[in-house]
Amino acid sequence: MKVGIIGASGYTGLELLRILANRPHTEVSFVTSRQDAGAPLTKFFPSLAGHPQYDRLKMEKPEDLADRADIIFLATQHGVAMNLASSLLESGARLIDLSADFRLKSAEVFNHWYEEHKAPHLLAESVYGLPELYRQQIARARLVANPGCYPTSLILALAPLLRLNLVDLSRPLIADSKSGVTGAGRGLARSNTFCEVQENFKAYKVVGHRHTPEIVQELSFLAGQPVTLSFTPHLLPINRGILSTIYVSLNQPVSVSAFRAIYLDFYANDPYVRIRPEGYAPETADVRGTNFCDLGFFPESSTGLWKIISVIDNICRGASGQAVANLNLMTGCPEDLGLTGLALRP
Repeated sequence: MKVGIIGASGYTGLELLRILANRPHTEVSFVTSRQDAGAPLTKFFPSLAGHPQYDRLKMEKPEDLADRADIIFLATQHGVAMNLASSLLESGARLIDLSADFRLKSAEVFNHWYEEHKAPHLLAESVYGLPELYRQQIARARLVANPGCYPTSLILALAPLLRLNLVDLSRPLIADSKSGVTGAGRGLARSNTFCEVQENFKAYKVVGHRHTPEIVQELSFLAGQPVTLSFTPHLLPINRGILSTIYVSLNQPVSVSAFRAIYLDFYANDPYVRIRPEGYAPETADVRGTNFCDLGFFPESSTGLWKIISVIDNICRGASGQAVANLNLMTGCPEDLGLTGLALRP
């Protein structure tokens, strides 16, 4: 099978290449980067040197490449994929978009949070690429919208409770999330330089983070009614990882064992959600470099709240690893093909 990557010069592009190197029967037929077109891939990413396929690849411009791949990953900045998708689909390619361009179902909502959408006719067709919720739809899709990293950690943490109508939705859901610096991308920004991040911990975009409407959309679908969410992201001085702590009030008493049983049953057939032992708080190191989402649960009797801790690797499960899982579903392969590695610890 041939795949292509448009926008291969960022962290998600590199992570895709790392994972695909270990996926059997997969040929990366092209990689693109406008600013680095003509450069050997291994000059741009020396860590890939020695892989025969990658040693031969050069960065190309993204024009007229659709007929060279069965599936194309769009690992571009927001606003790029919407300009490419129509022509690529018309040429017969199937797409997995790692940007936010096709995650929101409402063009009006997208326009408010990002910019004017250039392909609103494709929003209804796009399938939200979270396998645990949309596995069958992903398998048939032409266009998959790979979820954001923060949304992945939060939606997986709350899906079982919302689907079973166990959440008191008269109160807002509260999510406190921390991400590694790679979540900001590979571009240079003063706020993400070493001296600004190292030995520091800070909140950012405290009100109005762009992932908020995506999270609310999917949680509302699960609940069957609108939900309200207070979401605060923070920047951790680490390369990879997201740890989200979600505070939720239930509408009926549930024991710890029953709470865990709800999750164990809901995710019984999902290879990449791990329900951790009672009393264990998951850590980012538990999932580093993997496609796992680890969940831990803690009731707080003094407030009546449940605290759910959710950890993922933001580049792998939050982006490229999830994209490969979607590739597997779209091509009828085992969902874990190329994704069987365990965490990189330490």
